[in-house]
Amino acid sequence: MERVNSGSSSDWEEEAESGPGTEPQCPPQDSGPRRNLAAFWLLGLCNNFAYVVMLSAAHDILRTQSNETATVTVSNSSSQYDCNQISTAAVLLADILPTLLIKFTAPFYIHLVPYNYRVSLCILTAAGSFLIVSYSTQIAVSLLGVVFASVSSGLGEVTFLSLTAFFPSNVVSYWSSGTGGAGILGALSYLGLTELGLSPRNSLLVMLTIPALLLVSYFFLLLPPPSLPRWTPPSSTSSPRAPDRQPLVAGQSHDSTGGVVILGLSEKWKIIKSLLRYMIPLSLVYFAEYFINQGLFELIYFPDISMSHSEQYRWYQMLYQAGVFVSRSSLRCVSIRRIWILSVLQMCNAIFLLVGVSYLFLPSLGLPVIFLVIIFEGLLGGAAYVNTFNNISVESKAEHKEFAMAAACVSDTLGISLSGAIAIPVHNYFCGLH
Repeated sequence: MERVNSGSSSDWEEEAESGPGTEPQCPPQDSGPRRNLAAFWLLGLCNNFAYVVMLSAAHDILRTQSNETATVTVSNSSSQYDCNQISTAAVLLADILPTLLIKFTAPFYIHLVPYNYRVSLCILTAAGSFLIVSYSTQIAVSLLGVVFASVSSGLGEVTFLSLTAFFPSNVVSYWSSGTGGAGILGALSYLGLTELGLSPRNSLLVMLTIPALLLVSYFFLLLPPPSLPRWTPPSSTSSPRAPDRQPLVAGQSHDSTGGVVILGLSEKWKIIKSLLRYMIPLSLVYFAEYFINQGLFELIYFPDISMSHSEQYRWYQMLYQAGVFVSRSSLRCVSIRRIWILSVLQMCNAIFLLVGVSYLFLPSLGLPVIFLVIIFEGLLGGAAYVNTFNNISVESKAEHKEFAMAAACVSDTLGISLSGAIAIPVHNYFCGLH
């Protein structure tokens, strides 16, 4: 069998052997080249950054680019909701539906596309998203820019989670921590730049540095194994594995050459069925939290404080992302196998805030209480994500891992998409009350 060699095998082998191996039943430990750990953290950061920023800017995108009839403030009526005519869930759908399409279809063809071409497309679409939204003067054009961010994030997540199959399993925790870092740094940077007086447009232009960092992280920092198909499609039928990888299950056999398994449809379906115990709870967690974020955040408004509605919305997004960052970085300290518990708690959060919005008692609780609830929401979401993919990584057979990681990442996107579809009529219902 042929192997596709696209990196320096001697460099990889020398550095890959410098750390201890990982045990499949334990949280990841330090192993492998440290530059690869740093690279995966930065890849996670850069991949999710544009996606996060677009959600943080959602209220501004809809409010500043609407004409006078597109922005409706109903404070002069019996309604106590301060609303945009278009729900921020519209930005969420533009930011997630292309990702959903990519994640549903990519596991069945993406292995035919070399990794370098995939990452190059991620870089170009991320940069395009910032430029389009920055210079747009119409909501429709801005939503097109958000779609570009979605393509970059969705293709990147499928690509980089698949890429972890070629490295020791501990890179999953660094990738996940990086995606959490994207949340807090993306939301905080947008909040900080706008608080300093930069316009939303100029704030987005500053963030063009992120696609450049993605390019450096992948093409210059990451040390790829020789089996990684970088510029040419894989021609081997053996399993992807880093040179120091050990069988995940006792007695499991590996082809000595390393490479890519070409799985049949029936085998892929069996793998997907085995993953449902993780995929369904993860979908529920993300359904609940994004129903909160894009359906209810805009309606949780404290009118008698110094912060404007837009500023409150940005703080909600930032605190949520802070919780996500902490929990996505917690795998080395806490490992959770029962993901369904997290989904139950997150649904309770959504029900509590929905009832609070309905009966308008949230302002009486005080802003700090809402801040704590939002941080808790982020902690649950981040914990569900990192533990789901860690569990799949350590339990999958080596020859199935690349497909399993790519297939499972549709779970959160499916939950987010459903929440966006439901959040729009919920927004319209509350904003139409008189």
